[in-house]
Amino acid sequence: EEALPQLKRLMPRYTCFVVPPEEAGRGFVAVVHRLTRQYDDDPYLDTFWGILTGYDAENALAIARESKPLTIERVAAGTSFAMDCVVEGQWYSESEPNKHVVKERGKQPEQRHGPDDPTEALVRLLNEYRPQMFITSGHATERDWQIGYAYRAGQFRCRDGKLYGLDLQGNTYLIESPNPKVYLPVGNCLMGHIDSRQAMALAWMNSGGVRQMIGYTVPTWYGFMGWGILDYFLKQPGRYTLAESFVANHHALTWRLHNETLSARDEQGLRYDRETVALYGDPAWEARLAPGKCPYSLDVDFVPSDGGVLCTIEVTADTTLPAGTRPIVVFLPHRIRDPRLVLMPRDKPVILDDAVLIPLAEGLEAG
Repeated sequence: EEALPQLKRLMPRYTCFVVPPEEAGRGFVAVVHRLTRQYDDDPYLDTFWGILTGYDAENALAIARESKPLTIERVAAGTSFAMDCVVEGQWYSESEPNKHVVKERGKQPEQRHGPDDPTEALVRLLNEYRPQMFITSGHATERDWQIGYAYRAGQFRCRDGKLYGLDLQGNTYLIESPNPKVYLPVGNCLMGHIDSRQAMALAWMNSGGVRQMIGYTVPTWYGFMGWGILDYFLKQPGRYTLAESFVANHHALTWRLHNETLSARDEQGLRYDRETVALYGDPAWEARLAPGKCPYSLDVDFVPSDGGVLCTIEVTADTTLPAGTRPIVVFLPHRIRDPRLVLMPRDKPVILDDAVLIPLAEGLEAG
């Protein structure tokens, strides 16, 4: 709170909160959410923010020093994901035993027969396949990820900043996966809650090579933030960095809260998710999917006009987008002042100081 007057004056595009793990708990995440919505008077996030921490100072410094942009081509997961959005990848099902799906570069996805307990196989994926992005869902706590959601399987656990797999037979498999990556535990409870140095999030950063990750600091049940971030990041490959996907989806959440007539459950769920998902890592670090086919194209043009700048945004849907699709979010290269609409589209956009949100409440026809 003491920093707010200075932050309001500076209006930084990126805000990084550097803290030891003992200070990075659930309460701190909520404070950061509230603080970064107060740089101006609107209810939306005003900056790309992240919390920089680590298992120890050496780990945090390694994350801070990561400067080379990451173009994600190899994706691995303990849950299904849209493989048409990635160059190559593998996933093991959390709901169907023995289901293993592989997409090799330049080929179509192929279903294979996986092990009854995929614990060791997932450890090998991290250690040998070296994915640049890892996705999980299912049951979890601050101390473990339970690999099988609808069947019995092993776990990922941690001890003193080290990840390891523990299968049903009691065998352990150390995870050493140092290549830089992002981690999206989109459907996991508590994976983003750093309650001590024994937290899974810190082990992912320390021995899992994670340079950026999101995560719920609470049990998740509504899922708007977790799965929505994945939608923006994965299903529009190459368009957004992970930090941008985090903010874009939070903008979508805020828009729904302030503009839609919501059921009691939806309002409760959105308010529950609003301040409970963290982004860890340097928010200015660029990690994005390799470019791929997006559901719509964006043509953004800037030309001088009447002492200002005229921005034209043209959206072309490749396939019809249904009503209720998450809003289109266009991040502008600079902050703007005194904006006004020249041409009003069907769904009134929200113009923020560094972004334009275009609702799709009625969907969008192809072409």
